[in-house]
Amino acid sequence: MTAPADLVFRGGPVHTLGPVRPTATAVAVRDGRIVAVGDHPDVRPLIGRGTEVVDLAGRALLPGFQDAHVHPVLAGLTMIQCDLHDARDAVEAVAAIRAYAEANPEAEWISGGGWSMEWFPGGTPSRRLLDAVVPDRPVHLINRDGHGAWVNTRALELSGVDASTPDPADGRIEREAGGAPQGTLHEGASHLVGRHVPEPTAEMMLRALQAGQRRLHAAGVTAWQDAMVDPKVQRAYLAAAESGLLTARVVGALWWDRGRGEEQIPELLARKDEVGRFRTTSVKIMQDGVVENFTAAMTSSYLNGCGCLTGNRGLSFVDPEALRGCVTRLDAEGFQVHVHAVGDRAVREALDAFEAARAANGANDHRHHIAHLQVVHPDDVPRFAALGITANVQPLWAAHEPQMDALTIPFLGPERVAWQYPFGDLVRAGAPLAAGSDWPVSSPNPFLGIHVAVNRTPPGGNAEVFLPEQRLSLTAALVAYTLGTARLNHLNARTGTIHKGKLADLVVTDRDPYAVPPDELAETSVLATYVEGERVHTDPAF
Repeated sequence: MTAPADLVFRGGPVHTLGPVRPTATAVAVRDGRIVAVGDHPDVRPLIGRGTEVVDLAGRALLPGFQDAHVHPVLAGLTMIQCDLHDARDAVEAVAAIRAYAEANPEAEWISGGGWSMEWFPGGTPSRRLLDAVVPDRPVHLINRDGHGAWVNTRALELSGVDASTPDPADGRIEREAGGAPQGTLHEGASHLVGRHVPEPTAEMMLRALQAGQRRLHAAGVTAWQDAMVDPKVQRAYLAAAESGLLTARVVGALWWDRGRGEEQIPELLARKDEVGRFRTTSVKIMQDGVVENFTAAMTSSYLNGCGCLTGNRGLSFVDPEALRGCVTRLDAEGFQVHVHAVGDRAVREALDAFEAARAANGANDHRHHIAHLQVVHPDDVPRFAALGITANVQPLWAAHEPQMDALTIPFLGPERVAWQYPFGDLVRAGAPLAAGSDWPVSSPNPFLGIHVAVNRTPPGGNAEVFLPEQRLSLTAALVAYTLGTARLNHLNARTGTIHKGKLADLVVTDRDPYAVPPDELAETSVLATYVEGERVHTDPAF
């Protein structure tokens, strides 16, 4: 006699996202695994006295979402510190900073982040705005995209940063007319002050991870790759995994110190680990910055506001020749390599490094990937499939919005504007696709990214379609956020689709995404999230 199921879903559309049976209306789960996928008659014999039966009532069941590039511990730290993500402009940001400082008089530093460049002229907030509300304590607030910091005069004084301080090789100090620091520190320059901010305690790091995990589960995310795992972050994950607090499956990408070279590889090997649901099998290399502050590495010069060449082609944080050597060594040691590349030169340098690794070591199944891919030269699009490199995309950015229209398009020129976020071209060329949010840079809600991937317009707006030929089908977008990322994280044999024998990592949504107009996809919400059949998030509406 067949044992009854622990959990049965029925009465609504089931989108398996698998090739064999893409749709169903019922799913049964036992001991954390899916034991039946079909229609009500297929699961009726598995309903016993102790079976929990979930009536979908027309709502949809999907595989749990998986985020290919996210920073939940950093996001969690911001959530429990001075969090500016809910602010809508500079006025609200300053008010939030004042309120936080007044509510935390014992805080030695005012730390946190979440401000957006488009709130400020030129994308560069001034120290004087902070001095007006916090004159007596140092303030260090990370930009929403993680590529800069906003600091006050007290923080600059305590850090010894003044008009005589040179720009670091991997960053830039924004300056006033006389050369004094203006208050915005780009890329590596942010560390000139950031290194003086007190380190969070182990207890804070664990609280931050739990806060980040709750938010991701609320968005339907059941697995992810953390794209910046330093020793402190790794200890937090290990503590959560060992204690059972980690309810997601996580691959940690160990942070590559771009100020060092191959001599750090033995240290990374010593940190390679697997405990419970947490594995450190990837290494993250940041190859360039971002377009908005002109540090993304380009094959040709940025333009100025008048459309003239500036001579600035951005920054390659790791020398391209050194990058080829590092990636080849990491590949030989069995690491997956995860490269941040925004500009077309950085993308090319990453592909060249992976090509060198394959030539030296032969083909393997490490599943290397390049994240962000804002500007990709058309000549490089076919190389992803040829080299087996996954395109790790963050779709929410691929639309006309203030940062794109004011701080990007004017400085790229029409040819390069048309090379941005080429999702459609990559898919047509056969590139494997995975998707993520880069939260807290942008929202962790997969349906917002799916909306933009399908429409190439921002959620809730009437903006012009941004490069319509690069739109994805709904299925392609959903697969990138599920099976695509599962494959990237070597989880596709166990998760990523609703299939008999796979783990019951599932989400219930308030509507069927296939039954709504494409321009309403962003309104879809997650009502419940399950990991191995255990509910880890419930919306009050469920």
